[in-house]
Amino acid sequence: MTGLRLYVITFAMMLSLFLASIEATVIATAMPTIVAELGGLEIYAWVFSAYMLASTTMVPIFGKLSDIYGRRRIYLIAVTLFLIGAMLCTQAQSMPQLVFFRVIQGLGAGGLQPLAFTIIGDIFTFEQRAKMQGLFSGVWGVSSLVGPLIGGFLVDYVAWQWVFWLNLPFGVLAVALMLAAWRPVHPRTGGKVDYWGAALLSGGVVMLMLALFELRAGRGINLVNFGATLLGAIVLFGALLWVERRAENPILPLTLFRDRLFVSASGHGFLAGFALFGGAAFVPLFAQAVLGTSATAAGATLTPQLLCWTVASIIGSRLLLRFSYRSLALTGMTLFVIGASIMTQVSQAMPAWVLGLGVGLMGTGMGLSIPTFLIAVQAVVPRQSLGTATATVQFSRSIGGAVGTSVMGMILAAQLAAGLTATGLDPNVVSMDVLLEAHPLVPAATIISMQSAMAAAMQSVFLAGLVAGILAWGMTALAPRERIGQPTPVKPAARA
Repeated sequence: MTGLRLYVITFAMMLSLFLASIEATVIATAMPTIVAELGGLEIYAWVFSAYMLASTTMVPIFGKLSDIYGRRRIYLIAVTLFLIGAMLCTQAQSMPQLVFFRVIQGLGAGGLQPLAFTIIGDIFTFEQRAKMQGLFSGVWGVSSLVGPLIGGFLVDYVAWQWVFWLNLPFGVLAVALMLAAWRPVHPRTGGKVDYWGAALLSGGVVMLMLALFELRAGRGINLVNFGATLLGAIVLFGALLWVERRAENPILPLTLFRDRLFVSASGHGFLAGFALFGGAAFVPLFAQAVLGTSATAAGATLTPQLLCWTVASIIGSRLLLRFSYRSLALTGMTLFVIGASIMTQVSQAMPAWVLGLGVGLMGTGMGLSIPTFLIAVQAVVPRQSLGTATATVQFSRSIGGAVGTSVMGMILAAQLAAGLTATGLDPNVVSMDVLLEAHPLVPAATIISMQSAMAAAMQSVFLAGLVAGILAWGMTALAPRERIGQPTPVKPAARA
């Protein structure tokens, strides 16, 4: 694809990435106002969890369907579902309604980002993708920075419903551009849809995510529910492997896992997602509860990570034309491990610039490794599996982040309870909200003890992230050493 069509489709994909990336930050800013109007504080977290559950489940399915039926048709379905869910959210009259509508929106969101990157892999050569990656990373970086500002402005000066209406003009424009400019670049694989595989994959992901949500309860975990949902996930994933080995057109081709680069990229995605996205969920909490910053300043603690990720992605994708993807990814993961090591030293006396250095190095590491692996995978997989491969690599990162957040949340709850007990405080009585809000009646000595316990617990949380980061470095080191050149020609799909 060349000329004007190429530019139009590129702009449409940038809009899609903007929609996918800005959603979380805009909604997070508006949620306190929404729950104040609709009520339902007890299911507050499910506004995010239901969206994550639906979107994560659909990522690999949309990738495979785009290989079978073509990019445009499946992309339009994904965007339409996303916009329908957003418009329904504006009409929510209660929190349960909002959660249900967020599920619909999440189903569509599961196709936005993976399909955008798959289409990018279709229309650009290896060299072009390396040069263009910075542009797409810039979209992600900008949306992450302006999302909270836009969300806060709409809530303060218009109405919370407009954080959902905001999606409509961008989504409609992306659809119009796609309809006008897209022409098939590569032949579709065709074949029947692997319905059994899709059902088992969806069910397994749902059960796994429910188990992880239960795990986030920390000390309040229901072991029966956790064990049942985790066992259900294991059984369904086991059945998925059995079915996929025999499926004519598997939703998750096991032949991809015979490729060493693909395995390294997926393993890196899971472990790096565990370390980064899990840890990022607790950095603002540390800043506010231990360092005593305001909520606004606590949210800004992740800014160095976002900026460094964006800049490193722009620079790293360009360097990919001169250096091997493996050397760039290893350099990135080395910086990531250094940053994660700094984070294990968090304390009440940690200067803000040291905290910024730690998260900045972690962001730099991800910016050098994640886009590099994605570009490399797209260059070596057969064209008829491009959508599946792209979605699976991103799926591994999403699952890793969900697992990391849950495991680290459990570690925080357990270590915090132990720390409070060691200082003579009852963890079942002490309310941690005194660290987030001013409570003049609470003795200063008690607050200091609570901050000390929280800091020690955070060290354990970030230590788990460091371990995952070291393992991600190891997965990166296992990647093949050869240089990536032109994409592999289309070849017949092999059966597992």
